[in-house]
Amino acid sequence: MSVAESRRIVLFRHAKADWPQVADHERPLAERGRKDAPVAGRKLADTGIPFDLALCSTATRTRETWKLAVHELPQRPRTVYEERIYEASPGELIALLNETPDDIRNVVLIGHNPGVQGLAEVLCGSAEGDARERMSRRGFPTAAFAVVSFDGSWKSLEPGVGTLTDYWAPSR
Repeated sequence: MSVAESRRIVLFRHAKADWPQVADHERPLAERGRKDAPVAGRKLADTGIPFDLALCSTATRTRETWKLAVHELPQRPRTVYEERIYEASPGELIALLNETPDDIRNVVLIGHNPGVQGLAEVLCGSAEGDARERMSRRGFPTAAFAVVSFDGSWKSLEPGVGTLTDYWAPSR
């Protein structure tokens, strides 16, 4: 694969988490999260993107979200559970994505706010249709995702190089 080919990153925020008396990293999904995650998975499938790799935070709520969502995809990508996604800033997430091998074309990153939303905002120098307006209006609620495309190698991923091509959030 040429490094000049278009690549896509889907930034997927975990579904709604519960607030039991456990450490934040160990918080499980709430009932609404268990309902929203498969719906988000179906919407991910509807994008038609063949994911090569899933990078998922090690937090309980992200692992549970991915487990419920991935069953809705036509093909299950290789999944790497990455502790650096938890509480990561947009810059730290870019550094992590810069490590992706160039034979990988499409990545889904399952993470947390404010990092996921911040990353969507800093990567996208442009947007298609009304995707940016919808994301600005809705914010980045739980189980939402943004699709970002860019040209070049993963090492060339930096602020402003992406195009926001799609955005979806559960209706409330």
